[in-house]
Amino acid sequence: MKKVLITGGTGIVGIALIKELLKRNIEIIAIVRENSQNKRKLPVDKKIKLIECNMDKIGELTIENGCDTFYHLAWEGTRGADRNNVQMQLKNIEYTLSALKLANKIGCHTFIGIGSQAEYGKIEEKMAPDTPVKPETAYGIAKYCSGKMTQILANQLGIKHIWTRILSIYGPYDNENTLVMSSIREMIENHQSPEYTKGEQLWDYLYVEDAARALYLIGEKGINNSIYCIGSGKAKPLYQYIEEIKNQIDKNIELKLGAKEVPKEQIINLCADISNLTKDTGFIPITNFQEGIQKTIQWYKKIKNN
Repeated sequence: MKKVLITGGTGIVGIALIKELLKRNIEIIAIVRENSQNKRKLPVDKKIKLIECNMDKIGELTIENGCDTFYHLAWEGTRGADRNNVQMQLKNIEYTLSALKLANKIGCHTFIGIGSQAEYGKIEEKMAPDTPVKPETAYGIAKYCSGKMTQILANQLGIKHIWTRILSIYGPYDNENTLVMSSIREMIENHQSPEYTKGEQLWDYLYVEDAARALYLIGEKGINNSIYCIGSGKAKPLYQYIEEIKNQIDKNIELKLGAKEVPKEQIINLCADISNLTKDTGFIPITNFQEGIQKTIQWYKKIKNN
């Protein structure tokens, strides 16, 4: 890759991916929302060109000199009630198809879409590319539909198509309401533990820098029409992650495990099968949770002090 286009570059994964690509001297065009306040999170570098454009107008863009690879990360309505906002999720499918059409217009040879573990619904096995999907939310259905429809169109256009399914990512710039970030906030600012379930759910967490490196490798070495699950490939009970966060901040905090019931909609077993990702691209996670959460806590303290 020499030059890439990224949508959704101001999210946790997008920021990390941009930093990963810059390290490798790759030019970047980042499409951000009009009047985006989050664009200040992006590195200042002459290899980055920002274009302000909302997703409903992405098909109208004209970009000179083109790109070779297109990473589509932008998505509306990823949390809360918006995950079942049917109209919003239908628009996301349209936006993803428009992004692929833009990729074709500017001469990209590869289109990489970002899907989600929500495409699988509730399952007990590892999440592999060929695991049957049973999405239970409009968000999960729209992600799956976007992946299949862009694959059909990309094949018609002669563009390499790769779809990824990302599991639980943590690290700098994560949403403040995730389990990891809400735990860090409560333990640092209020010196206490949030309330949790017993934490017996098996979860697969991957540090965001590893996720970004996986996406870079997929852009370089990914196989056409492949699906790659992005995670650590290993699952541990949630309480072990929570205990590690506590130990990094204050070992004297008393954890409130078992204070809440497990929500009916929550997935109990979440683990990625990354065997084809490793085989095709050589990706292996290098940051364990202890190291990754330490970096995340340091980042959080830094931004709170600025």
